[in-house]
Amino acid sequence: MDRLIGFDPQLLHDAVLTGINIFILFFALSYLLFNPVQDVLEKRKQKIAGDLSQAAADKTSAETMKAEYEAKLKDVDKEAESILETARRKAKAREEEMLSEARAEAARIIERANWEIELEKKKAIDDMKQEVVNIASLMAEKIVANSIDVKIQDALIDETLREMGESTWQS
Repeated sequence: MDRLIGFDPQLLHDAVLTGINIFILFFALSYLLFNPVQDVLEKRKQKIAGDLSQAAADKTSAETMKAEYEAKLKDVDKEAESILETARRKAKAREEEMLSEARAEAARIIERANWEIELEKKKAIDDMKQEVVNIASLMAEKIVANSIDVKIQDALIDETLREMGESTWQS
């Protein structure tokens, strides 16, 4: 053995068969393994691309919805303020109405009290007139009974008038 590798026909034959077997094995394995793995990777790549585009669309939709909700919130705030303002105006109007009703009721009460005072005055005046009539009739009885002269009658009338007071005849 003078050489390490001898190129004899058997070696060449084995080398050619080994090369053919490797070539066949390469195509068989690429058909069985490489192509399915490549298909799985391609499907995964497409799925990821679809998920990314869906995520971008969802993000855009979410931003649009967020803008709509913010606009609606502003409108709700404006509407709430409008409702509160309307309620304030109605409350103010109701307050004014209640005040005017209370004033009218107070005026009616005062008017009725004045009317009752007038009635009491008239009643007191009528009672006083009745008393004067009674006193006058008593005086007439005394005068007739005593048959007194004019001077005594004038003195009795003056005395009666002083007892009753000047203010009684002036009202």
